[in-house]
Amino acid sequence: MNLEAEHRCAVLRALLHAHNHAYHALDAPTVSDQEYDQLFQELLALEAAQPELQTADSPTLRIGAPPLAGFDQIEHERPMLSLDNAFNPEDIHSFDKRVSERLGEQSVVYCAEPKIDGVAISLLYVEGRFIRAATRGDGLTGEDVTANVRTIDSVPLVLQGSGFPGRLEVRGEVYISKSVFADLNQRLQASGDKLFANPRNAAAGSLRQLDSRLTAKRRLTMFAYSVGLVEGDGLESGHWQIMQQLKSWGFRVNPDIQCIEGAAACVDYFEAMGRRRADLDYDIDGVVFKVNDLRQQQELGLLTRTPRWAIAGKFPAAQGMTELLEVVYQVGRTGAVTPVAKLQPVQVGGVTISNATLHNFDEIERLGLKLGDRVVIERAGDVIPKVVRVDVSARLPAAQAIGLPQVCPSCSGPLAKDETAVVLRCVNGLTCPAQQKEQIRHFVSRLAMDIDGLGGKVVEQLLAEGLISNAADLYELRFAQLIELDRFADKSAQKLLDSIAASRKTTLNRFIYALGISEVGEATARSLANHFGSLESLVSADEPALTAVPDVGPVVAQALRQFFAEPANQALLRRFQELGVHWPDIEPQASGSNALAGQVWVITGSFTHWSRSELKIELQALGAKVSGSVSAKTTVLAAGEAAGSKLAKARSLGIEVIEEAALINLLEELK
Repeated sequence: MNLEAEHRCAVLRALLHAHNHAYHALDAPTVSDQEYDQLFQELLALEAAQPELQTADSPTLRIGAPPLAGFDQIEHERPMLSLDNAFNPEDIHSFDKRVSERLGEQSVVYCAEPKIDGVAISLLYVEGRFIRAATRGDGLTGEDVTANVRTIDSVPLVLQGSGFPGRLEVRGEVYISKSVFADLNQRLQASGDKLFANPRNAAAGSLRQLDSRLTAKRRLTMFAYSVGLVEGDGLESGHWQIMQQLKSWGFRVNPDIQCIEGAAACVDYFEAMGRRRADLDYDIDGVVFKVNDLRQQQELGLLTRTPRWAIAGKFPAAQGMTELLEVVYQVGRTGAVTPVAKLQPVQVGGVTISNATLHNFDEIERLGLKLGDRVVIERAGDVIPKVVRVDVSARLPAAQAIGLPQVCPSCSGPLAKDETAVVLRCVNGLTCPAQQKEQIRHFVSRLAMDIDGLGGKVVEQLLAEGLISNAADLYELRFAQLIELDRFADKSAQKLLDSIAASRKTTLNRFIYALGISEVGEATARSLANHFGSLESLVSADEPALTAVPDVGPVVAQALRQFFAEPANQALLRRFQELGVHWPDIEPQASGSNALAGQVWVITGSFTHWSRSELKIELQALGAKVSGSVSAKTTVLAAGEAAGSKLAKARSLGIEVIEEAALINLLEELK
C-alpha cells in the first residue's frame, strides 16, 4: 500500500467530514461547492486506483453501492415506541396535568419540537463511527438500511468534536423537502413513471430501495430527535441539552426546538407551529412535547406502547377556500363515472390544489354544490383533497346547477345506473378507451401483476401507438418497438421487457385480482384462489359453488359468472396462458379461517409490515369485516404510526386498540 496515498486519503476524509459538518449541522459552509467537489473527486480517484484505501466511513460511499438482494432484519436494543396523540389544547392541558400530578410538581419543563412527517430511523455509532442504520419497523424489529442511509449527506459518518459515548444510538426522521419532492415528481412525470402521493411516501420508498445508488439520487435528509441505547459517559441530563450535543457532533437538529415550561406555553407553541407549517420546506403533521429532565422521564416510565413523558400534538387537516370552476367526469376501469371538481388553484398545507374528489353524484346533492360556488377544500389525511362544504352565504345569482352526464365522457356510449342508483356506468366495457386504459393500469399495479416501469404515461403511449389494446398484448412487446418510442433508450426498454417477463410467474390470487372483475377486490381474489385452487375450477363454478366462498354473495357471484361467460374474456384467458403467464395450483380449502368472524375492524395510521390494503386483506381472510369509520359497532381499531382522530374516538368509546407489534403476533397465531 502506498503510504503517501493512504495519508492523503485520511486527510481528505477528515476535511470532507468537517466541511459536511459545517454545511449540514451548523448551516455555515466553510468552502465553496466547487472546492468541496475538487476534494471529493480527488478522494474518489485515489480510492478507485487503490480500492483497499476506501474505509467504511468514506464520504465517497454516499454515491451508493451495488444493489442488495434484500434487507436483513435488525432487532432494536431499545424499542422505538409510538407516541400518544393530542388533538387540541384541552388534550395538551390534560397531558400536562397527568405529568405534573405523577411528578408532584407545580410546573414541568418540556422540550418542544416540530413533528416531521417522514420515516423514523435508528443510527448506531461505535467510537464515533457510523456502523449501521435500521428503520423503525414494528418498533421492536426494523430493516437494515445502512447502505442507503450512508448516502444521506446530513448523516455524519464520523462524529465531530469529542465527549461522545463509546456506543451511541441516535434516532431521527428521514424526509424529503417540499422543493426536492416537487423536482422529483417532475422528473418522474417526464419519464412516464408513477408519481409519489406526498413527500413522506417518497422518503419511505427511497429509503427502502435495494439499490442505494437510486437512494443517493433522491436527496434525502434527516433531523435527529433523540438518543436510544447509550454505553459510556458524556450525555447531558436534559433532552434539549442532548440535542445541542448532537448538533455539535455533526447531526442536523431542528432549529425550532425549544425548552418551554407549562401547558400554556405548550399550547402557544402548538398553535404557532400550526400557523407556520405551510411556510416550512418540509412537511410536519404536528409537534412533540417531551419532559426535558431525563430523571423525570425515568420516574414517569412507559406504558405498553408509549412513554408517559411525551405526547404528539396533531394538527387538524389543512383547509382552504376557493372557487368551483367546473365539474369534469372520469371513467374508471369498471365503467364507473366519477365527478371531479376543477378549482381555482389554492394553497392548502403548502400544496397547490386545483382538483378535488366529489366521490359520486349523491355527494354533489348532499353538499348542495353549484358551479361558481365558494367551497372549503380539505386535504383528507393531509393527502387527498376533497370538498367538505359550500359557503352558501357567498353564492352569486349566476351560480349554475350541475347536470348529470348523459353519455360516457370517454366513448360517448350510453350510461346506466348501477343497482345502488348512486353510480353511473358506461356499458361499453373495453371498447371504451378510458376503461381500456384503466384496466391495463390495474393489471400492472403492485397488488396485481406488479410490472415495474409501466406507469400511466407509458400505458397511454403504448395504446396511442397501437402496440397494445389489452393486457395480454404486453407479453408480445418487442425491444425494437419500444426503442422507437419517446423517452425510451436501450436500458429503459430492456428493463421494461425484463419486468414484463418476470410477471409471467405469478400467483392465482394476484392473477384473479389483475383481471379487474367488477366487485372482486384483493381479499375476494384471495378467498376465491384459496377455495377453488385453480383457475379452471373457478371458471366452471356455478352460482351456488361461488356463494359458498366466504364473503362472496349473489352480486359478486353474478359478476364472476358474467365475466367468465363473455367469449372475449374466455379468449383473453387462453391467450394469457399461451403467452406463458402461469402460477402454481394450490390445495383447495373448504373455507378460510373464521377466527375473526363477527368482528368489525377499523384500520388507521400507517404500518411498516403491510400497506393498509394488504392488512385489510389479512383481516378479511380471517373473517373480519373491515369498516372505514369508528362507531359503537367497532370491535377493534388497528392503529399504526401517526394514527389520527379515529384513535381518539375509539378510546372515547372504550374500543380495543391494537398496535402493529401485537397485531403481527395475533395474525401469526390465527393463521
